[in-house]
Amino acid sequence: MPYYLGIDTSNYTTSASIYDSESGEMLMHKKLLPVKNGECGLRQSDAVFHHVRQLPQVIAELFDGFESDIAAVGVSSRPRDIEGSYMPCFSVGLSTAEMISKINRIPLYTFSHQSGHIAAALYSSKMTELINKCFLAFHVSGGTTEAVIVEPDEEHIFHTEIAAKTLDLNAGQLIDRVGVMLGFDFPCGKELEELSVTNTEKLNVKPTLKGADCCLSGVENICRKAYESGRTKEYTAALCLKYAEKTIDKMCGVLWETYGSLPVVFAGGVMSNQIIKKNLTEKYHAYFAEPAYSADNASGTAFLCSIRHQAEK
Repeated sequence: MPYYLGIDTSNYTTSASIYDSESGEMLMHKKLLPVKNGECGLRQSDAVFHHVRQLPQVIAELFDGFESDIAAVGVSSRPRDIEGSYMPCFSVGLSTAEMISKINRIPLYTFSHQSGHIAAALYSSKMTELINKCFLAFHVSGGTTEAVIVEPDEEHIFHTEIAAKTLDLNAGQLIDRVGVMLGFDFPCGKELEELSVTNTEKLNVKPTLKGADCCLSGVENICRKAYESGRTKEYTAALCLKYAEKTIDKMCGVLWETYGSLPVVFAGGVMSNQIIKKNLTEKYHAYFAEPAYSADNASGTAFLCSIRHQAEK
């Protein structure tokens, strides 16, 4: 049986995927958690409630017309691969995966949400050979802004060590807060990107770093002051995204000076921005997940599940 099921219940997306290890094809279904107009996120209790309602529907849609057996199931059970990493919303996916495993008598493998993001980027950029090498990965989203050194690991496929991080606000939080301020519904990344390309005014940004770590909370204030002082929505959106881009650019530069010019992989919802992708790809020859695989998804988990299961066999 070449088919592997992946499940991920992150703070803002319910997702499930089936990976065909023979053809390399991936089936994916996902659904955003509902966020009220004018709000920038969800409480964990609300996220858990919505996942409980949405996950059966997402899995049913994924398996609609699918008639083959599943060899194993993989699930994101925690945010990161560090001791004590926990978030209640992942318990919904884990309990569902445990039930599927027991009913179907198939193996269950758990992974971190971050590892799933990295694996999804490797899969969609067709750079899966990096799994057996050391590389630098950025995970940039609403819940995380980190750079990790990734090394092969026999038990967990790869091991991650934090090399740099945000000291306050996450890049995705910054983008969503500025987007909501401009009148968009959460999440706001796509709308800000579309608005920013129409800006014609010159941008002057100076990212704030402490070593390789970044500080982004001040950028929110800069964007708010710009908009409230009469700057256009287009300028404000472009200013916000340029700060995000230049901050990540500067972090990567510092890390290359520290660790050498390792291959660079960018994952997470913020990295679906095509302007940021173009500029960083040219400078660092970096690899990016395709937009559908940048945002939260279970495809990386399904892919990792296949690797673990085949290695054990």
